[in-house]
Amino acid sequence: MSRTRSRLATGSLKGVGYAGLIVAALCLLLPFIWMVLSSLKHSVDVFTAPIQWIPDPFVWSNYVDIFDRADMGTWVGNTLFISVVVTALQVFTGSFAAYGFSRVRFPGRDVLFLIYVGTIAVPWQSYMIPQFVMISDWGLANTRWSIILLQAFGAFGVFLMKQYFESVPEALSEAARIDGLSEYGIWRRIMLPLSVPALASLTLITFVNTWNDYLGPLIYLRDRDLWTIQIGLRTFITQFSAEHAMIMTGSVLSILPIAVIFALGQRFFVEGIAATGVKG
Repeated sequence: MSRTRSRLATGSLKGVGYAGLIVAALCLLLPFIWMVLSSLKHSVDVFTAPIQWIPDPFVWSNYVDIFDRADMGTWVGNTLFISVVVTALQVFTGSFAAYGFSRVRFPGRDVLFLIYVGTIAVPWQSYMIPQFVMISDWGLANTRWSIILLQAFGAFGVFLMKQYFESVPEALSEAARIDGLSEYGIWRRIMLPLSVPALASLTLITFVNTWNDYLGPLIYLRDRDLWTIQIGLRTFITQFSAEHAMIMTGSVLSILPIAVIFALGQRFFVEGIAATGVKG
């Protein structure tokens, strides 16, 4: 009898916990649901009082009009190009530097790593002006390569990959060195295949941050045909009005790639984040 009561109590607690999680998830999803529904309304119906949740009528043509009225295809292409290139470079440079900090012994390694990782605490706004002057002197301002060059290296990626590399037994590296494998070969043939969860986490985080970046493209990309989707959406805001339905439609289109990528890589993302906190 006591066991039955205990199981019922445990089941009740789980039920309450699941119900709480469902409510919390709905609260988090509510703004996204409102955004999607607003993208199917006329602009004058987006901010009605009281809120009209269900569009009447459903304006499906918004998803066609946004491509007819703006350079949406060009902006999405620019955003995708910059995000893919930056992500590839950060994964390469971050994993390569992390291998050096975790497996190669050289004087001042730990101090250099602390200084490098410490740059994460420095806000970008504190040095964006001298950075802009430097990029302009190089003749790269108003090009997509200005964003790519500035974001090709990241201290966070080095920190993330170093934590994961240190969880890989060093005996594997020592055995590979005895067999004559170079440091580059150890990194490419041993460390990278064993670090797929961490690589997937870094890829996802970098891609999302680059895709959603607003301030960088706003500063460096001035020509309309170079804009990213985040900059392009501001064209629907004028001095006296804003086309809220078009803004919501563009926001939905900008979120879709992120949602798909996260859904496909969620398992690796969770594994990578969990594993980078494990030492041994």
